[in-house]
Amino acid sequence: MTTSVPRRVAIVTGGTRGIGRASAERLAADGMAVVAVYAGNKDAAEETVTGIIATGARAVAVQADVADEHAVAAAFDVAEQEFGGVDVVVNAAGIMLLGPLAEFDLDALDRMHRTNIRGTFVVNQQAARRVRSGGAIINFSSTVTKLALPSYAAYAASKGAVDAVSLILARELRGRNITVNAVAPGPIASDLYFEGKDQETIERAAKANPIERLGVPADVAEVISALAGPARWINGQTIYVNGGVI
Repeated sequence: MTTSVPRRVAIVTGGTRGIGRASAERLAADGMAVVAVYAGNKDAAEETVTGIIATGARAVAVQADVADEHAVAAAFDVAEQEFGGVDVVVNAAGIMLLGPLAEFDLDALDRMHRTNIRGTFVVNQQAARRVRSGGAIINFSSTVTKLALPSYAAYAASKGAVDAVSLILARELRGRNITVNAVAPGPIASDLYFEGKDQETIERAAKANPIERLGVPADVAEVISALAGPARWINGQTIYVNGGVI
């Protein structure tokens, strides 16, 4: 008599575009049921979920503002009701707004703080309460926290907060067999990265690492797959996925 292995369940915020979508698709290919959380683009959400289901995996899309604790709690409720629980949380939702510190619009700072810092805190709070033993929580930092590039002060500060939250939560979850890590991509060929950049800037970034290309979402999704599954001895770390730029 064989005993079936329960399907693992992943929640992916920002899971219908760019790196988040690639991560959701990769985890589904790894055999997980996926709850793709999206902010507002319903068409992209439906396209993502339809594509995952077409592969034979299970997936649903849930709209939620990651900074709204009630909406995030409701997304976790859906995961539990539809699939029986939560094993992996990938918090890929984020925004990037750039500008010199002396001139940076404080309303833009507050907007980015709400998504990147409060959103990370809210998602991690629910994850800490609900992820099952053997699970993983994966946040998104950025390589720019180390590069100190002009115009990135506000964005890098928001991602530095992600590093701090991830390390501390890993220690707070002692004894529960849940890993918490942050992934820090370098420049990735995605809408988030290309927005507002000229071709010269993009080409210079592509040449900055020894591999001499921009990353693609699948490069990061590969690391997400490892952290979500077999890489159980990596915990409380920020993993730089950037082709060797630092």
